[in-house]
Formats: sequence, C-alpha cells, structure tokens
Amino acid sequence: MSSGSLVKNVLKEITAILNPVIPRASREAQLLLMAHLQCDELWLITNQNTEVKELEKLCEWVKRRAENEPFEYITNRVSFYSREFYITKGALIPRPETEILIDEVIKNVSNPHAEMTFAEVGVGSGIISIMLALHFPHAKFIAVDISPAALEVAKINIKKFSLQERIELRLGSLLEPVTEQIDYLVSNPPYIAKDAQLESNLSYEPQNALFGGNIGDEIIQELLNDVLRLRINLFTCEIGYDQQDRITNYLQNEKFEKLAFYKDLSGFDRGFTLRIQD
Repeated sequence: MSSGSLVKNVLKEITAILNPVIPRASREAQLLLMAHLQCDELWLITNQNTEVKELEKLCEWVKRRAENEPFEYITNRVSFYSREFYITKGALIPRPETEILIDEVIKNVSNPHAEMTFAEVGVGSGIISIMLALHFPHAKFIAVDISPAALEVAKINIKKFSLQERIELRLGSLLEPVTEQIDYLVSNPPYIAKDAQLESNLSYEPQNALFGGNIGDEIIQELLNDVLRLRINLFTCEIGYDQQDRITNYLQNEKFEKLAFYKDLSGFDRGFTLRIQD
C-alpha cells in the first residue's frame, strides 16, 4: 500500500492480503481501516474515493492480522456488553458469551442497591467487575489475578470508568489475597484441558487464562472448595461445555441450597450459580 491510496483501493489490497488466512477477509479489511481512520461504517461507505494517508501503521496492522494475531490485540479495543474496553496481550480477550455471566449475577441479586462485597477471581481485563460495578452502585469489588500484566490492563479500564474507589485490584492466586467476608464470588477461570487442541490465534492469548489443568476443571474445584469452606453465599462461574456432570458429582456430598446451570445462545452449558443458603 502506498501513501495517498484511495479508500476503495486500500480495502481491496487489505482483502487480498488477508484472504488466504481470514475467513471474512473483506469485512476484516473494513474493520481494520475503520479503526485506523477512527471512522464508522457509513463514513467508509460514502468516502470510497477519499485518500488514505499515513499508511505505515495500517500496513503493520495488516501484517499482524495476516499472521492470525487477534484483531482486538492489534487495535487495542474490544467491545463487551455494548461498551468499549482497552485490551492488549497479557489479558484474555473477552468473549460475548461472558455477557451471560453478567446477566446471571444480576438475576441472582434481588436488591441492586444493596451494599455487597464481590470478589472476582481472574479479573483479566476487568470487564466483569466493571460491568457489575456499574449495575450495583453501592457494591465493592476485590478483583484478583495471578498475572501482573492482566492487572495493568484492568487498571486502565477501571480508571476509564472512574471506578478506582470501588474496585480494588490484588495480585495473587484464587482467593489467597482476600481476607474480607465475601457476599458474592464471580469467576471466568481457566477451564480448558491441558491437551486440548486450540485454534492458532489462541496462541497469542495468555495460556494461564485458558488452561485449567490436566482435565480442565481443577481450578473450578479449588474455587468450589473455597466457597464451601468460607460459606460464600453466592458463586457464579463460567465452565466448559462438557463439565456439568463433573461439577455436579463433585458437589454431591456437600451442603448447599441450590446449584443451577445456565446455557449459552448455542444451547451449550456455559456456567453455573451455586447458592449456599437462602
């Protein structure tokens, strides 16, 4: 691509470069150019003969995308629950399915104005604690992650939404750095089995946020142990599509009020909520 190329020509060139690698190359070309120009789709469509300048950064983006690096890491932007967040390598890219976890938590709290203390294990980019903090204005959040890099990403997003006074970030493993009484634990933990074959683009994402152990649900079991030991009243957790039976069996001899699983839009098991007592 040469400096001064027209929008329509740049789109064709990007599409041709991405075609061998990306399934929806023409759409990805549009998204990359929109991000580069900081414009919307309407502007792009109605300005096909406008010159595109300063193409050096765009060329670098296209090269990275052609190597199957995730779009979100390239543009440092990700959409979640109709809001835009900062993202970069070191934090897991939020998936749309995790929006269902937010909905589940909201359904389980009868009073949105209650003064509650939430804990999130595996805060990553911060999207779960942030969205819940926006919905529960009087709640406080302790957000834990084992990765300093992820905590830096979360810090940027928390500041963007002016939630520094209500979301406290802590470095550590699981609930180890949490000494306070917790009303509600939420987590989207690693739950993929160690030997699972993943798509190549997932190699760019933090592996400690993906793999949950040899079988996959080991970290979930550790969190369940903490919830039962500490008698945390509510726990909502995302899981793998094939883990419902193992979790049910793991809890069969434990005392609790209710265990309810929820599904994603494709009908696969996506998570559960454990209620210790009414």
